[in-house]
Amino acid sequence: MLKRSASTRSVPTIRPLRRRATGLAMAGTVFALAASVPATAAADRAPAAPAPTAAAGPVSVLKYTAQERRQALAYWTPARMKAVGKSVDLGPTGPLAKPWRGTTLKTVGRLFFVNASGADTWCTATAVKSANRSAVLTAAHCVRRGSSPANTNISMVFVPGYHKGKAPYGAFAVRQAVTPRAWQEDSANDMSALTVDAGENGKKLTSVVGGQAVAFNRPVGGTISSFGYSATRPQLGEQLLRCVGTAKKEHGTQFIPCDMSGGSSGGPWLADFNAATGKGVVVSVNSSLDSLTPTKMYGEVWGATAKKVYDRAQKV
Repeated sequence: MLKRSASTRSVPTIRPLRRRATGLAMAGTVFALAASVPATAAADRAPAAPAPTAAAGPVSVLKYTAQERRQALAYWTPARMKAVGKSVDLGPTGPLAKPWRGTTLKTVGRLFFVNASGADTWCTATAVKSANRSAVLTAAHCVRRGSSPANTNISMVFVPGYHKGKAPYGAFAVRQAVTPRAWQEDSANDMSALTVDAGENGKKLTSVVGGQAVAFNRPVGGTISSFGYSATRPQLGEQLLRCVGTAKKEHGTQFIPCDMSGGSSGGPWLADFNAATGKGVVVSVNSSLDSLTPTKMYGEVWGATAKKVYDRAQKV
């Protein structure tokens, strides 16, 4: 991976977006936004990374202990959540991405964590309908580095409906993170499903904020609304942005016209989106931005493996 740095502060990394069907490689910006906290300081405060647990088949599972989850909630104070994006500026917002000013999207929020380098950071994630009422969808690179099984993120907390420093529905600690094994071993299939604890009042996630519908094996096409907490100014991750466009196939993945940047990783692609109700169907998540054409946002085409990832998270 290529990395640009300023002093001890982390900035977004660059990874190749691999095209397995054709053997082509295309440079793309990874959206797991690194933080404003120096890596060494963050490492001193955060709990140790959990060991990956063995799992047969096409999925890989990370589990966080009860103590690690308590520490994560204590670590991500309101002040830390607000501070993490202050020193990161990835340029002006738009013109394709625009602040979302419609009905409150309670299901979409910021996913805060300490990355494998020890820096505070965030992605975007979405509460979805699930058997356990506790499942959240995001990108795999928001959970662990691709092709690097030992490099996993820690202190993960989902804050639905986050807006300008406020967490109106509370924070939910992540107790399990599921990714395709292909991501862990070969940086392929960039999606993840998380299972979160109940909130402070003992209520499960979707009992509090509801859940978006999810679809797999859906044909690519149609109008997509993509959402994310991009680190572009003036929002700097504090406000939800939206892109709208028609999904098209390309090299085994799909893309929409969008220029959101770091921090929007894992944000939902909502088909059949109803702006009045804030409801739609999640068919993919923000994965990467083509650095040569930074108005093309890519997302995986979800098939059988993505469904198995989701099923593993929703049944725990």
